[in-house]
Amino acid sequence: MPGLGSKTAEELKGASQTSCNVLHDLGPDIQWVHSYVTDDKMYCVYRAPDEDIIREHAKRGGFPADRISRVRTTIDPTTAE
Repeated sequence: MPGLGSKTAEELKGASQTSCNVLHDLGPDIQWVHSYVTDDKMYCVYRAPDEDIIREHAKRGGFPADRISRVRTTIDPTTAE
């Protein structure tokens, strides 16, 4: 998504609203947690039962979903304690 990081707050709000509308239509099996926006990419975090529903969300919303990776666990600085 070239130029994504330079989108205005209003443009990002519109993309968020589109995403939320699609999520509402898909039902409670998928939840968007948050997204990280870089200059040219967006990394989205979802709670979902499988990859298929995430791909369906992307298709209906018009968002590219080039790669989907399952998160097995999380670690942070407290993991070292």
